[in-house]
Amino acid sequence: MNYCLWLSISFAQKKPKQMKDLEIELENRVGTLALMGETLGQHAISLEGGGVFEKGDVSVAHFLMEEADRAKTVLEQVGIKVIKINEVVIQKLRQDVPGQLGAFCRALAEAGVNILTQYSDHANQLIIVPDDMDKAKAVSEAWMKTWWPDQVKTA
Repeated sequence: MNYCLWLSISFAQKKPKQMKDLEIELENRVGTLALMGETLGQHAISLEGGGVFEKGDVSVAHFLMEEADRAKTVLEQVGIKVIKINEVVIQKLRQDVPGQLGAFCRALAEAGVNILTQYSDHANQLIIVPDDMDKAKAVSEAWMKTWWPDQVKTA
């Protein structure tokens, strides 16, 4: 088979990444985050964004990744508690327009969506874990049509 044709077929068959948020409870002690990062690294699981937030004796971490189910398994094997795997909305905001975060969050609020978790990924996109995924996706789609019309795919 022609190499170029093979490449075209291979790339055409690849599924788009299905990113998820992995919510983790870490003991608030020296080395716990290192253990988490090393464990994921040893299993070739990449983090695409996230953060860790202290809450007394524990910290709650949220990390964006493609292989959340596999990450859950390997982290639990080393004693790290995975709270849950969350669906996410990944939203591109206009960095050149002040107030985008507030405006997007207001649109979610007006649609009756509560934001459970918010952070950014490595590509400076907004990551949202909403309480109502369907409503949040509808707001995101409308936002893209307004702010990024040249990037909206039509059926």
